[in-house]
Amino acid sequence: MPVIRRTTMGIPLAVVAALTAALQPTSAATADVRTSPEPLGGHRSRPAPPTVAPTTTIVPTAVSAPATYTVVSGDTVSAIAGRFGLEVAAVLTANGLQWSSVIYPGQSLVLGGAAESSPAPAPAPAPTEKPAERAYEVVAGDTLIGIAKKHGTTVSSILETNGLTRSSIIYPGQTIAIPGEAAAPVPAPAPEPVPSPAPTAETTPLTSEMRSNAAVIVAVGRSLGVDEQGLVVALAAAMQESGLRNLDHGHADSLGIFQQRPSQGWGSPEQIQDATYSSTAFFVGVRGKTLGLLDVSGWRDMSVTEAAQAVQISAYPDAYAKWEQSARSWLAEL
Repeated sequence: MPVIRRTTMGIPLAVVAALTAALQPTSAATADVRTSPEPLGGHRSRPAPPTVAPTTTIVPTAVSAPATYTVVSGDTVSAIAGRFGLEVAAVLTANGLQWSSVIYPGQSLVLGGAAESSPAPAPAPAPTEKPAERAYEVVAGDTLIGIAKKHGTTVSSILETNGLTRSSIIYPGQTIAIPGEAAAPVPAPAPEPVPSPAPTAETTPLTSEMRSNAAVIVAVGRSLGVDEQGLVVALAAAMQESGLRNLDHGHADSLGIFQQRPSQGWGSPEQIQDATYSSTAFFVGVRGKTLGLLDVSGWRDMSVTEAAQAVQISAYPDAYAKWEQSARSWLAEL
C-alpha cells in the first residue's frame, strides 16, 4: 500500500529484515538447535538415553513362628504353615494330627516345635512311662463315654488330656487325643463281693419333688451314654443319701441329692446344690479330685450297692441295696 511504501521508504533493507526476524516466534527447540554447536565432522550428536533407576526387589521377611497359635475361622493347616514358613507335615506331627484331621476355631496348635526340620528322635519310653496318646477323629453319634469305653480309658482322662470341660461339645470331624491307660488313682481292692439282698416286693412311691430330681438324674445319665444298670445305681444312691431331695444340709458339709461334700473336692456348695451338676459329678467325677461311677473299673460286674459305695464311700456300704427294686420301678416310670 502507498502508506507502507511511504513508511518503509528511507529505512535500510537490512534493518527491515532484522525487525521481521525479531517479531517471528521461535520455539525453544528451534532456539536450542540453532545455538547448539556443531560437532566436528559435521554430524549432530545423538541425545543421551534417559537414565532408568535400577529396580529393587523387596523380599518379604519371613514371620517367625510363635510357640502356639490359636485357630480362627477360615484357617487351614497348610495356610498356617505357609504363613510362618513351616512344613505342613511338621505342623501335623507337632500336634499329633493326620492329613485328614480337621481343625476348628479356638483350637490351639503348637508351632514352636514344628520349626525344627529334623527333630531328634525321642528316646524309647521306659517301661514305667505312660503310654503315648493316640489321635481319634469323632464320628456322628459319638459320645465321650462311648469313646472312653471303646479305647479302654475314662471320661475324666479324655477331658484332662484335651483340656475340655464337662460342658464341652464334641462334633464329627473333630480330632481328640486318647490317653494311654488311665492315670486315675486305683481304689483299694474291694472285699470279696457279698450277694445283694433279695429285692423287696414293695416300691416306694415318688413325690413330685422326688420325681423331679429322679428325672434330672436319668436325663443326665442318658446324655452321657449311661446304660440302665448305671441309672439304677444312681437312683438308689440318691434315695439312700437324701431321699431324692435336694438338701441344703447333711452330715458334716454334705449337700444336695447325693450329699456330696465341698471339702472332699466335689465342687462348691452352689454347684453341688445344682441337680444337673451333682448328677454329672456322680457319673464322671470331678477331674483330678473325685472318681465317678464311670471311672470305677468293673462297676458293671458289681452289685448295685457295691457300685454305689465305690462312688459314695459311705459309712453304711450295704444301705443302698434296699432301694434297688424301687429304683428299677422308678426308671420304668420315667
